[in-house]
Parts: sequence; structure tokens; C-alpha cells
Amino acid sequence: MLAMVNGRLDTPAAVKAQQEITPLLENANKVITLNCENLEYISSSGLRLFLTIRKEASAKGGKVIIEHINDDIRKVFQMTGFFNLFDIR
Repeated sequence: MLAMVNGRLDTPAAVKAQQEITPLLENANKVITLNCENLEYISSSGLRLFLTIRKEASAKGGKVIIEHINDDIRKVFQMTGFFNLFDIR
């Protein structure tokens, strides 16, 4: 299952996205690929959203792959320890 993550994943966007990730959570037993090619910014709320998807996938035997993060997002993932939690390509 592929999901495109675009723009700014700040608190308001994360709240909205939380309501839209139901299909991902329902298919968490599969491989979920989050394409972040157009993701410009991620806040702690956005990170929490990624963690929610990962937690559900782990519980159901699935996997989360994050693709195409830019250098700024990569730094955030490294500083927060999220880089080691996900398969980042």
C-alpha cells in the first residue's frame, strides 16, 4: 500500500491526516510505503503519526517503508531516533 506524504506535516495537518490514515491502519498487515518526496516539514505531531502507523504495522505483522525523505527530514529522524525505527530508502 502506497501513501504520498506532501507539504508540511505540522500539528493541524497531522490532526487531519490522523483521520485519513484509516485505510493504512486497516492494511497494516502488509507493506506500507510512505513516499515523502514532497514532504517539506515534519513536527512532533507528524512524527507521532508515523509512529502510530509503525505501531499498528508491527502489531499486525506488517512493515513500514519510508522513501525519498529530504535532508532536513532525515536530520529530524536522526535527532529523534526515528531513523532506526523505520526502513528508510
